[in-house]
Amino acid sequence: LICNRSSQAGMVYDYDLFVIGGGSGGLAASKRAAGYGKKVAVADFVKPSPAGTTWGLGGTCVNVGCIPKKLMHTSALMGEAQADAHGLGWETQASHDWQKMVSSVNNYIKSLNWGQKKDLKSKNVTYYNKFASFVDDHTLKLTDKDGNEEQVTAETILIATGGRPNLGGYEGAGECCISSDDIFWQKKAPGKTLVVGAAYISLECAGFLTGLGFDVTVMVRSILLRGFDQEIADKIGAFMEKSGTKFARGMVPTKFEKTEDGKVRVFTKDGEFGIYDTVLLAIGRTGCATWVNLENAGVTHDGSGKIPVDATEKTNKDNIYAIGDVVKGMLELTPVAIAAGQALADRLYGGSTKLMDYKLVPTTVFTPLEYGCIGYNEEEAFAKFGKENIIVYQSPIKPLHWATNPERGDSCYVKLICNKLEKEKVVGVHLLCPDAGEIIQGVAIAVRVGATKADFDDTIGIHPTVAEMITTVTQVKQEGQEMEALGGC
Repeated sequence: LICNRSSQAGMVYDYDLFVIGGGSGGLAASKRAAGYGKKVAVADFVKPSPAGTTWGLGGTCVNVGCIPKKLMHTSALMGEAQADAHGLGWETQASHDWQKMVSSVNNYIKSLNWGQKKDLKSKNVTYYNKFASFVDDHTLKLTDKDGNEEQVTAETILIATGGRPNLGGYEGAGECCISSDDIFWQKKAPGKTLVVGAAYISLECAGFLTGLGFDVTVMVRSILLRGFDQEIADKIGAFMEKSGTKFARGMVPTKFEKTEDGKVRVFTKDGEFGIYDTVLLAIGRTGCATWVNLENAGVTHDGSGKIPVDATEKTNKDNIYAIGDVVKGMLELTPVAIAAGQALADRLYGGSTKLMDYKLVPTTVFTPLEYGCIGYNEEEAFAKFGKENIIVYQSPIKPLHWATNPERGDSCYVKLICNKLEKEKVVGVHLLCPDAGEIIQGVAIAVRVGATKADFDDTIGIHPTVAEMITTVTQVKQEGQEMEALGGC
């Protein structure tokens, strides 16, 4: 007997757990639950972007986020490194092939899509390439690309639909512009590009496009990297400008028009701003909660695509949970969604009581100079602990492999934020340098276990590396005083 109404006694469901969304969090939860012997299914269906781009299983990170972004970021860095190589004796002259890069990146992504399908099968997770929406709190309607429908039931349902780029509602945006859903799959080189937005997706895309040789302008409404340390954000902007990225500050677009030759004419409140081959909108993302008929299940949402949950990831319905970017106020990071999904499955089926810890999560912004951080920024630390109780240590950094390139300068930087009330416990680390993501991952462990500035000082650095600066920084940041230049080796 298959029951489709949660109010019936003695219910028998098709699945113990059904996951809506085949991104990082949803897949992690489904595989962990299946490992406890539960009957699990995942439904994943990608609606094409307004520009028509679609992709396979794996969610934003694999297909249109972390993976292709990091590969294209790396490609750009390889080009920039030629100038460093010249100072070390190499005579290099190379050109970049956009189509070859995109083809290689896309083929790699497709291999990951295939690998995810194989992994689900090997772990006995049923995969539906169908769009799932609620019929009631235990029943889902699954619709394939041809419109064919079926219904399934589940005792527990996990919403892990993630989010999609917001095009801002500007006139002509859907017809004229692309987003991060499109740039990584675009076969035609972007040419002269306008990137609209000032958050990390915007700056990352603008950074690698500039590094690959394109004429790039970033249109900024107010500040760069809102929510991050603003001193670091300003340094990133300055480095990008020095590297060739142009910034149009204090403005937003009002409409877009296609020209006869297929370019995009951009307007602001002051009139025509310019004509571009490509306009990339990176002004924010919207959760997909409203896509799945939550009202049929009685699930509360905030009306803008996000779902509020409690500390156990539970919605207002006892059998329905949500994780990842679809959750209101959640950190929109792949490892966070993965950890939350695994912890949820452990609690539901493995007897665990451990809650997901959303504090002290490290992250990295993959701008041309990578920005790795964990903990509080200066503004947050002052507000939390009191400005008088915070001491900030800082130092410029110059990577050794930049030393023979006179154009590089001292653009890199490290900042340790310490709480004087707890023996200078390190409550924030901010690192702006090549490979910052690789370094901050290790530093994060020290910060999470409560290391003090003395612990950092007592740790012997590895010489000559960028990372050793974290163990040797002694300069106290003083308001109104210039940072001291580097000395020695």
